[in-house]
Amino acid sequence: MMGGPSAKAMRQMQEQLAKIQEQLASETVEATAGGGAVRVVMTGQQQVKEVVLDPAAVDPEDLEILQDMIVAAVNEAMTRSQELAAKRLSVLTGGLKIPGLF
Repeated sequence: MMGGPSAKAMRQMQEQLAKIQEQLASETVEATAGGGAVRVVMTGQQQVKEVVLDPAAVDPEDLEILQDMIVAAVNEAMTRSQELAAKRLSVLTGGLKIPGLF
């Protein structure tokens, strides 16, 4: 292995990656839509943990607006979750974007 990482170094990187992934599973991000009418909490591993709706946002006559707010909040939470994961993984990758890690 000329110039490549040693088996020990690779093992250490794998251990660091596992630790980061474990941390991301417990860290959360939050996003809102509709002025706070919809709130979504998501882990750093893009798992939705909670969706909270303000009862005032639930209008049976206009569910389309509520649905749009939910989509917007989930998409924003996903973006924030991905940014959190990229930030945590940058410690391991030195800022390089490595396909498959994220």
